[in-house]
Amino acid sequence: MKRICLHGPESTGKSTLATRLAAHFGCEVVPEYGRAYCEAHGTDIGMEELVHIAQAQDAMNHAAAERANELGTPLVLFDTDPLITEVWAQMMFGKSDPWFAGFADYADLYLLLDIDLPFVDDGLRVYAKAEERRHFFELCKAELDNRAVRYALIQGEGEARFCAALEAIAARC
Repeated sequence: MKRICLHGPESTGKSTLATRLAAHFGCEVVPEYGRAYCEAHGTDIGMEELVHIAQAQDAMNHAAAERANELGTPLVLFDTDPLITEVWAQMMFGKSDPWFAGFADYADLYLLLDIDLPFVDDGLRVYAKAEERRHFFELCKAELDNRAVRYALIQGEGEARFCAALEAIAARC
């Protein structure tokens, strides 16, 4: 069973792509806990809340991986994982909590979504300016590079983005 995690700044189509990939592969996709948390509690959050969000996401991802393993499903998709929550901490506070340094249960493949899509403000998104999006993307890439995890850069719009993700999964899983 392979664990695939979508990674990248906000408004890069992670949730849309995850849903489409899950339908294609007939597998489970774990939704983004941080989005549900912010919808319920607002976006004025601190480091303690980010750690909570990361821990809850990790627990959800583990549970889904266990279900997939029990069912013999070859793939499970994570809309996100604690690595992106650490990037959020870096974007918001310029640092992260020590809990993140101890996280090492990486997915088998990360799909790093580029910022080549237009920014869509949905009321929860924060970093709309081009220079903010570029910085966020660079932090996302650096996090993957620093942890030496396997990843593929996914670019393009619509069908091209979907096909790039399929090709990356086929080539690396």
